[in-house]
Amino acid sequence: MPRLVDHEQRRREITTAARRVIAHGGLDAATFQTVAAEAGMSVRLIQYYFGTKREFLVATFLAVVAEAGQRFEGPLAAMGANPTPREVIRTILTAVLPLDPQRHEDALVLAAFHAAALTGGVVGPEDTIGPARYLFPIFAQQLRIHRSLESSTPAEELDAQLLVLGGSGITQVVLTGNNTPDQALELLDRLLDRFLSV
Repeated sequence: MPRLVDHEQRRREITTAARRVIAHGGLDAATFQTVAAEAGMSVRLIQYYFGTKREFLVATFLAVVAEAGQRFEGPLAAMGANPTPREVIRTILTAVLPLDPQRHEDALVLAAFHAAALTGGVVGPEDTIGPARYLFPIFAQQLRIHRSLESSTPAEELDAQLLVLGGSGITQVVLTGNNTPDQALELLDRLLDRFLSV
């Protein structure tokens, strides 16, 4: 009897291998050949699941983003029905900061995608803007709750963007070795103090 193949598992194995390749060599290093070697598969099998380089790169980006989302979904659910806006925003931003080896590797992968989007390679800005756009309204809503407003104003919309971008900036200084994880959390709390003061 032939063995059944779990196609989703196989795709995850490929994107996991691509993540490792990208984290150590950048986006240009992720070819069919290097990803196949890292995954212990044939190039033909990689091409079967992902017909083009762009397809497996975008799938890899989305896999990293999905995993980051899973990191904060559990802690947010554990907070109960009425977490404070500061707790919500801090939990989400902490989940994506490179505070441990896995998150550090993921941040390197995302940074490689953002750099490629700036230079106009296989992936473009439209492929990488999604996660930030997802967080903007969540943070704006939390700021509205914190400020006891009926609806968000342009100020909440802009402040939400600044919080997301501030978290990205903190990530960059950790990746470059200019700040430790503890210093990153200190910077994050200082950032939240600016927008969510009592």
